[in-house]
Amino acid sequence: MPPRLATRVFSIHMLVAMTVVLGAIATAGCDSQADGLGQEAPPPPEVSVAEVVVQDVSFWDEFTGHIEAVETVELRSRVAGYIDSIHYTEGQSVDKGDVLFTIDQRPYRASLDSAEADLQRARARVELTRGEAARAERLAQTQAISREELDQRRAASLQAQADLHAAQAALETARLNMEFTEVRAPIAGRTGRALITVGNLVSDASLLTSIVSLDKVHVHFYSDEQTWLQYGDMARSGERLSSRENRTPVRVGLANDGGYPYRGEVDFVDNQLDADSGTMLIRAVLDNDAGRFSPGMFARVQMRGGSSDRAILVDDKAILTDQDRKYVYVVDAEGLAIRKDVELGRMADGLRVIRTGLEPGDRVVVRGTQRIFYPGMQVAANSIEMPGGEPGERELATTH
Repeated sequence: MPPRLATRVFSIHMLVAMTVVLGAIATAGCDSQADGLGQEAPPPPEVSVAEVVVQDVSFWDEFTGHIEAVETVELRSRVAGYIDSIHYTEGQSVDKGDVLFTIDQRPYRASLDSAEADLQRARARVELTRGEAARAERLAQTQAISREELDQRRAASLQAQADLHAAQAALETARLNMEFTEVRAPIAGRTGRALITVGNLVSDASLLTSIVSLDKVHVHFYSDEQTWLQYGDMARSGERLSSRENRTPVRVGLANDGGYPYRGEVDFVDNQLDADSGTMLIRAVLDNDAGRFSPGMFARVQMRGGSSDRAILVDDKAILTDQDRKYVYVVDAEGLAIRKDVELGRMADGLRVIRTGLEPGDRVVVRGTQRIFYPGMQVAANSIEMPGGEPGERELATTH
């Protein structure tokens, strides 16, 4: 067969084969469409929905701090001398005014006696010069004495009065020095160890021991700058009372406490931010009637950060993410899954606070969100309780 004729026959065969294949495909498609017209649409997927929880929420911020004494006194001697006796047991509690140390009193008693004698002489001198000045006044009226002598007697009387005041001041100093030989507790509290023992010589301002008050204690803790700025914004908007002007509640736990069993309140906020650490010093006061707290102890502190009346809360697992946006699915009265973008707050006892985007009564999909392929999809909603949605005020704790 000639080559040109063979090529034409092959092309005809290929065309026939392709026609047969396309016809088969078309027939199969028609059969599939016919079969599909006879089937029912699948039922809507089942999801679990729960109504949002509406509750009052209290916000507590957590800090670390330490216990300090309200009053701390370093007991020092006011006069020099030898320690004659010690009247307390180291570490015991003492009352204000109790004698703790006695310094040798003999030289100070002698100085006191000398000052009393000087005062008596000064008083006698005042009486003498006063009488002489009075006689000089009478004689001057009759010009029996000169004006110069009158002035001398007046000056002598005034000098005697000044000497009397000086003697009285010297006596008072001697009495104070005598009193200072008994070193007394200026406050009630617990004493430290005696740094000077009997027989040792002390000078003015020698450190003898220390005393810390016990009936109340301070808790010092620090807020970072970001949190402090947030407190200021909340105070200005009325969401939170200022800790500078109001006694903000605090709760305290020690190292061996599981929770925060002790209650106190803020009584001081520093006047400036520490530029080195970027923190603000806050101080709270606690009762210590049971003697449980000692200065230097580590403390865990929760401070009331604010509150929200009728906050909206949902299970955190119901919240979905679309790039940088958060959203949930809400099922409406017609059974359609509606997407709602939300702004999140903080966690409160396992539930997430929703700041904006939801309203009371909304039914949020909490289980089965993976079965919703697009907003507006028909779903079969089964109502359940919001997980963790028990009634009562909630508390939120955030660590700083």
